[in-house]
Amino acid sequence: MRPFLRLTLAVLSLSAAFTPAAAEEIPATGGNFGGVGLIETRNARFRDDGTLETGAAVRHQRRFWFVNFQALPFLETTFRLTERLDATAGRGMTTDRSFDLKLRLLREGDYTPAVAVGLQDFIGTGLYSGEYIVASKRWWGLDVSAGLGWGRLGTGGEWNNPLAYASGAFNSRPRSVGRGGTVQTNWFRGEDVAPFGGVEWSVPEFDTPWGSVGGLRAKVEWSGDALRDERGGYPARRAGGRGEAESRFNFGLQWSNEWLDAGVFATHGTDVLFRVSLRLNPDDPPSISPPAPPPLRARPAASVAPVDEAALAEQMFAALAQAGFTPLAFRLDGTVAEIAVEGGRFAGQPQVAARVLRATQGLLPGQVDMLRLRWWQAGAEIAVLEVPRAVLEGSMTGRVSPEEAWATSFPLPATGEIAPGSLVPSGIAWDWAVEPRLSLQLGDPTRTLRWQTGVAAGGRVSLGSGFSLAGSVQQTLLGNLADGPASDSLLPHVRTDYGRYAAEGKTSIPGLYGERIWNLAPDVFARATVGWLEPMFGGASSEVLWRPHDRGFAVGLDLNWVKQRDFDGGLGFRNYSAATGHLSLYADLPVWGLYGVLRAGRYLAGDWGGTVEIGRRFASGIEVGGFATLTNVSAAQFGEGSFDKGLYVRIPLSLFGADSRGRGGVLIRPIQRDGGQRLSVDNPLWEVTRDGRTEMLREGIAGFAR
Repeated sequence: MRPFLRLTLAVLSLSAAFTPAAAEEIPATGGNFGGVGLIETRNARFRDDGTLETGAAVRHQRRFWFVNFQALPFLETTFRLTERLDATAGRGMTTDRSFDLKLRLLREGDYTPAVAVGLQDFIGTGLYSGEYIVASKRWWGLDVSAGLGWGRLGTGGEWNNPLAYASGAFNSRPRSVGRGGTVQTNWFRGEDVAPFGGVEWSVPEFDTPWGSVGGLRAKVEWSGDALRDERGGYPARRAGGRGEAESRFNFGLQWSNEWLDAGVFATHGTDVLFRVSLRLNPDDPPSISPPAPPPLRARPAASVAPVDEAALAEQMFAALAQAGFTPLAFRLDGTVAEIAVEGGRFAGQPQVAARVLRATQGLLPGQVDMLRLRWWQAGAEIAVLEVPRAVLEGSMTGRVSPEEAWATSFPLPATGEIAPGSLVPSGIAWDWAVEPRLSLQLGDPTRTLRWQTGVAAGGRVSLGSGFSLAGSVQQTLLGNLADGPASDSLLPHVRTDYGRYAAEGKTSIPGLYGERIWNLAPDVFARATVGWLEPMFGGASSEVLWRPHDRGFAVGLDLNWVKQRDFDGGLGFRNYSAATGHLSLYADLPVWGLYGVLRAGRYLAGDWGGTVEIGRRFASGIEVGGFATLTNVSAAQFGEGSFDKGLYVRIPLSLFGADSRGRGGVLIRPIQRDGGQRLSVDNPLWEVTRDGRTEMLREGIAGFAR
């Protein structure tokens, strides 16, 4: 092994004598554990900032399913679900969940390599736990990497741990392969370490009878993993039946384009590995153009004749309803037209303002030169925006830039007040929808994925003054969620009986409640909900949120008393009840579109603790984030997973060619347990009001032209 390492270091030194192409000019490729690398070893390369990747790597008795997110320009994160031989039972498969981080220490220069450090499976069972430091240098079409691995990545064991010269404590690596979710803290420890390295060659584009082929990479590596911790399918050459790789030499071919990686490799002298993954740039995702907006009518000529406001209001209300809004109020105040609308299919204040003017341009008197738009959601006013009429007209015809429209618009606090003298429509407002439902459950040790599909029909009736009635009915169609294992939780079964709810509630009532959402004071919102609040709990829920429209933070408090619902999803209740609530802080962070949420309080199982959530919002509206909850429940009481955590992706439906405020989402919760669980209501105030903030107005200024 030493000659191999000397050769690799010599190549790295030789490359400094040449002027290389910038490393970023050649996109990175992924390894079989999900993150960027060669085959099994990592290198010091990274995807473009924000890249989201998902895929699988399949080999004998092992399948790796992964989601990789370039969370920051210098930080790669990977969640991986591994299906592997159940060594305890000696047959069948079991699942293992893990989370990896890779941090860039140094960018590649003309004469210096890129350097990165990584933690593999640092949250998980510890079966694949390992650390590494690696350097990479590109030399024309060759990308050469060399590094040193600890833990699972150092089981080759050629060298002694160099950190032991600083402290003898580094020679000991406490190890306990648990039930998952444990944060590993034995970083860079262990008596044995192993060097690893490899080469990736970008094959020049070549012609075939079917056309030219580019994006092909040839990969060769020497792995530091001797498969010591694998059983079954490998020769048991060590005491205790541990495995040992036939070879640590791996090689193969991988092809990439802008959105796909696919490769085939020979690994460990015994296996063939297939890898495939899909990539997405959340800043510029593929999308379908939305429908063209309706044409802007000509402004009526100014007139000194008195306006019949009552007749005008009726016409305005009809036009706004035709545009998809629920009209609430209209008032003329000299040259200012004040218009209050609720809902709509449009996600931001700029597009709402533009569509309101498109709908009413031919009706508003010519002397009106200022619009005061009051935008409501779910019974509360969430934003007030004053914008000159001429600016909106100019933005729709291309004479005014979105930046100019932003500079001349004036956001105001949301008060929820309808000014005296305003005209309001008669009757009550209601809407309904029929939509598909999909539930996913990951990480069950007996089955990697449990799922259920169904269809739900629901409606909401607004009674005025923020009061409404809402409910839905759901019918299960397909899935295996009902086959989930019986709960073994030591805590009250607030979530782990999901299999029973799925099995006994094929036809169910997910929610049926009365609610009021209203403005307590300028930029202060309140909610009170009573009834069957979510599929597993009913009762009373209350919430207050202070969300200054022109600040990057909000503070909320929710208090709830709930009782567990019957498994059949009907109107009955079980014996368990709980008081739960949280104080929450929401904040926009100053860089990279990051935001954070901190919560502290009492959870459904009676445990006390806190939740930390960090997310990133991209220009497209896509959000990617993660959360973790720690409470006074021990890891042993919590059970498999040790503590609650998860990842999520939220995608605006407008990317699929529809004018829509809706968002589709995927929540990856490695395993559903009972600790750290919150009540789930349909209209949490932060979600209701967040689009009314000045920051969201700034981000959506392109909507002024829509």
